Amino acid sequence: MTTAIWWARRDLRLHDNFALGAALAHGDTVIPVFVLDPALLRANAAAGKRLAFLFGGLRALDADLRARGSRLIVRTGSPGDELAALREETGAGAIYAEADPWPYARERDAAVARHLPLAMTEGITVRPYDAISKAAGGPYTVFTPYSRAWKSLPLPVATDLRPPPDRLAAPPQLGSAPIPDGHVAAPFPPGEAEALRRLAVFAEGRNAPIAAYGDARNRVDLQGTSELSPYLRFGMVSALRASVAALSAAGDTHDAGARQSAGTWLNELIWREFYQSVLHHFPAVLAQEFQAGLRGIAWRNHRGEFAAWCEGRTGYPIVDAAMRQLTQSGWMHNRGRMITASFLVKDLLIDWRWGEAFFMEHLVDGDPASNNGGWQWTAGVGTDAAPYFRIFNPVLQSEKFDPEAAYIRRWLPELARVPARYIHAPWRMPDEVQRQAGVVIGKDYPAPIVDHALARERTLAAFKAA
Repeated sequence: MTTAIWWARRDLRLHDNFALGAALAHGDTVIPVFVLDPALLRANAAAGKRLAFLFGGLRALDADLRARGSRLIVRTGSPGDELAALREETGAGAIYAEADPWPYARERDAAVARHLPLAMTEGITVRPYDAISKAAGGPYTVFTPYSRAWKSLPLPVATDLRPPPDRLAAPPQLGSAPIPDGHVAAPFPPGEAEALRRLAVFAEGRNAPIAAYGDARNRVDLQGTSELSPYLRFGMVSALRASVAALSAAGDTHDAGARQSAGTWLNELIWREFYQSVLHHFPAVLAQEFQAGLRGIAWRNHRGEFAAWCEGRTGYPIVDAAMRQLTQSGWMHNRGRMITASFLVKDLLIDWRWGEAFFMEHLVDGDPASNNGGWQWTAGVGTDAAPYFRIFNPVLQSEKFDPEAAYIRRWLPELARVPARYIHAPWRMPDEVQRQAGVVIGKDYPAPIVDHALARERTLAAFKAA
């Protein structure tokens, strides 16, 4: 009898699991283990919604394992110490885990590998981090050529997908810590079954939402996105399966628009892979701008204005609605992420790192690579970033992507009675209209904390100076 340990981390699933597959190939008995690392729990203590989603995912994984004759072993402590103790208890000959590009994870895994037989597999992305490089060598730092290179490799197909094991050998009697309950309710139903259900609803069938994704994805008032990001974050569904779904949807339709929409969603998945690759090759991006020439921006960093942004009190309804969606639900529409990030950096001239940290505190899908990449892109300081002079006008963004103001009215109930002609810029309402709408600007809803046109000129000057 041989035994292997499957060290689950960001792969809380049984389908398409490379680390689990490698452990099964090695041993007759596989010990599934998740280590609650106190250092990570402390660092994420404020991210209550994300932790609740993680803990719910662990319970779902344990239930799936028990249905197959196994169970999840949970340990609390230093991963190296806990894995060493578990190996001593079980006589396991190998430990398998998915490689993670996050610097903390790489340092942790390297430390474990110095003392234990840890073998890393792929799985967080479709393409391994070093699989795509320039012809002259080195990683890509621009998305479009990266995407072309990604697509030039054999594309994933349904036969690449791995079914879950039907049965697993029961692990020996081992101590296991209870899975925490979390302090808040998880904002998404956690678990692999829910992830697979959502993927099927989004991508399968003639009238699946993926067919309209190209047009609907930017509308904050519509449910035009997959909302799979929390499940990809914790590996409750694999990037491989999502990519196969996108490619299958594109191949199964004769409608050019639907095919293009499926391709657009695939590109979003490739953006995720691109940012994971960037973090793998350039870990310093977590602390500084990728573009060295823009590391000297004279940020204003006005704390009162930052607090207003965090709390959804900027006076710009689309910004405030998105920020309240984030703090109340733990998620924000991607267009909202771009609008709010642009407002913080380009209108308020506040360091993008402040916003990045706030998002990581509240996002249930908070991922170091994607969050950092998105913030640096919007700020104009990262890899393949939007030009620094691209500054979103929050009123125009609101009119274009929330035309009926349904999103604004949902998250800003104090503006529910504001007439349509004023809802995107309520400070323009005459006093009589404000009284009729039951919202006095400056009292019931804040006046704009900044003039967009003046702020734009200030920001352009600051970036040019840098």
